Amino acid sequence: MLNGALLLAEAVLYFGAMVTLFRFRRRIGLGVFICALGVMHFLETYLASVFYVALPFGLVSPGSAVLFSGKLVMLLLLYMKEDAATVRQPIYGLLLGNAVMIGLVLVLRLHAIAPLPSGKLPDIAFIDEMGWLMVWGTTLLFVDAILIILLYEKLGAYLRARPFLRILVSVACVLTFDQAGFFTALHFVAGAPVEVFFGGWFAKMGAALAYSGMLVAYLKWVEDHDVAVPRGLSDIFDALTYRERYEALIKHVGRDGLTGLLHRGSFDADGESAVSTAIRIGKPLSLLVVDVDHFKSINDRFGHAEGDKVLKSIAALLAETVGAHDQVFRIGGEEFAVLTQQSHGPARLLGETIRNAAKTSAHTGRFSITVSAGVSTVSETTRCLADVFALADQRLYKAKLSGRDRVVGEPGSEAIILQAAPRSA
Repeated sequence: MLNGALLLAEAVLYFGAMVTLFRFRRRIGLGVFICALGVMHFLETYLASVFYVALPFGLVSPGSAVLFSGKLVMLLLLYMKEDAATVRQPIYGLLLGNAVMIGLVLVLRLHAIAPLPSGKLPDIAFIDEMGWLMVWGTTLLFVDAILIILLYEKLGAYLRARPFLRILVSVACVLTFDQAGFFTALHFVAGAPVEVFFGGWFAKMGAALAYSGMLVAYLKWVEDHDVAVPRGLSDIFDALTYRERYEALIKHVGRDGLTGLLHRGSFDADGESAVSTAIRIGKPLSLLVVDVDHFKSINDRFGHAEGDKVLKSIAALLAETVGAHDQVFRIGGEEFAVLTQQSHGPARLLGETIRNAAKTSAHTGRFSITVSAGVSTVSETTRCLADVFALADQRLYKAKLSGRDRVVGEPGSEAIILQAAPRSA
């Protein structure tokens, strides 16, 4: 009973320490979590070869039942919340590190070893035994990591709504495979009896149950929620990197090919959402519609290649000038839009900053660049994107008719009504 309670306590301690490092990965870096996994690798292999406790169902090693099972669950967590390329890093690091260790031990054998005054000499045979066990264990881990990820994804088609069962089945199946593989090496290298296999398997099933429960609780109550991405099973590592390619695609979808800014489709969707959010939470939101003056003449006189350079320079200028939380879109040929979380006055000042920056920006020297802008703000009369845009576009047109190179906005006609709802007592 005491041994069982201690094993459970070790599992809780291991899981708690590792997920704490993982949870703060954005602050301290993911490398801390990965290094901690690597540091535990030697201890789990050492304990699996020599340290056993008796339980009613057989002999159990904390290294195998607690530490290795926990590491496999940590790799699954790493995959679920990061990506396949990140999962490969600790596995490749352990595999190559163990290979280097074996190589160094082979060289160390060539030394003429001087005994310490006490007569103690290094146990090279022990290092050999541990080294080969670690290499074998890491090779199994390489296969285990692939299997648990593929199995987890495959089970998503049937158990997506039951995360505990999905994780438990994945972990239990792979731990069964690993127990058979690692015991084979342990039997021939360290002479482990068959009781170790059955005792270790029962203990790993218990570990799978405990770790799966803790992982689901962590994902539900601590970690941020991410959308699961389906992936195929053909080329193993190609399939595992699907998430990376998917996220890269999402990052570039909705962007203008020339300037890299968000395009008109994104403006329609993001703008409507931003207006709704501003009204709901009582925060200001303004729209600037910015147009490059005399752009057609630039194309006609200097060619479309030069016109493209102008558009890219204006796009870069806008991206550098706006605030960190503002959004910039290319919504037409030479027309841009800026959604800024500012009231009307500061938004007009932003427009003037953009206008002045365009006038003073260095270009080819053959012509000057100026821009005109219209500004509108979410108000009583502009409570949807279409209304906000129509008013900003109307003011842009006025700026053009007034001689261009100017910003038009009429704050007196837009009394901002967005105020946060009163808090309940």
